[in-house]
Amino acid sequence: MCKFFSFVGDGYGNFHAIGWETRKKWIQEKSDNSPDSHTQILTTMGVPPRMQDRWSKYEYNPLTREFAVDEPVETHDHEAAERWANGLDYKRVVEPLIIKPIIHPFNIKPILIAEIDKKNLQRWDSIGDSIGDSIGDSVRDSVRDSVGDSVRDSVRASVGASVGASVGDSVRASVWASVRASVWAYVSSFFDIRYKYDFGPAIQLWERGFVPSYDGKIWRLHSAPDARVVYEWNPHA
Repeated sequence: MCKFFSFVGDGYGNFHAIGWETRKKWIQEKSDNSPDSHTQILTTMGVPPRMQDRWSKYEYNPLTREFAVDEPVETHDHEAAERWANGLDYKRVVEPLIIKPIIHPFNIKPILIAEIDKKNLQRWDSIGDSIGDSIGDSVRDSVRDSVGDSVRDSVRASVGASVGASVGDSVRASVWASVRASVWAYVSSFFDIRYKYDFGPAIQLWERGFVPSYDGKIWRLHSAPDARVVYEWNPHA
């Protein structure tokens, strides 16, 4: 299955992908067309099926900068394809997508808890459940599954599993839902779209080096490489 971001090259320095205007049109039409299908890209360009094997097929992740030659044509310059993908303005591909480095909160030098961190934790507590579903639905409606899945998987691969394992080791398995919610909230920051909830409190905590966990009674903020508990708050006290 083709992933975001997929594109094709003809071997003469010309590379093509589905741009935002077409993607947006297909979203609005609820079309089954897949903008990250190599076959769909070539068909949309008007390349007949019998000629499509003359084009090299590529995939590139603009967040991690991982490049893959999916179906190469031997004589094509694949390094030129990677340079093209690396230099592309991705607002032309997915306008709401925000390209920025993926932050691992536990790689941030530990800082002292400030009042803003305590307030953000209290605001995050008030948002409630179903965070992942809300973000997933909003992203799906705005940019389609392939883009949302790519960003989500990139964040999870880069930081999600590590954060979850660290926090899980330092407290209990019952906090996993709250940790996943923080990962989802951070995923939301890669899209300039309107969400049902304000995920800003969790995003700000994450980018300051804190990950919240909740065991049903106590909220905790974890920090540093060992995910130590640096703050506790009982919302029921």
